[in-house]
Amino acid sequence: MAIIITDECINCGACEPECPNTAIYEGADDWRYKDGTSLRGKVVLPSGETVDAEDPQTPISDDIYYIVPGKCTECKGFHEEPQCAAVCPVDCCVPDDDYVESEETLLNRQAFLHNE
Repeated sequence: MAIIITDECINCGACEPECPNTAIYEGADDWRYKDGTSLRGKVVLPSGETVDAEDPQTPISDDIYYIVPGKCTECKGFHEEPQCAAVCPVDCCVPDDDYVESEETLLNRQAFLHNE
């Protein structure tokens, strides 16, 4: 399951540098698959969709920090717990019920993002 940042976010930015996949972005900032990953050029995502990892993608939120579900691994393969949730001073980094995924799926995503 991916993590989501709720609207209780105070935009402190504590979570962003903690993400090993660079899946967290400031509100209104474009994001890219290449950010913090080994992905470059045209890649086929696990969903089967082909994208250019270097192309900017539309922000998920304009107002608060947000997490890209397709890059979130809940820190599997890096840490014992999601680091965004561990450092959030207002506990607004919570499991996203819209993206329930197995540990195997999250570990496969981690390997995909970092070419392991």
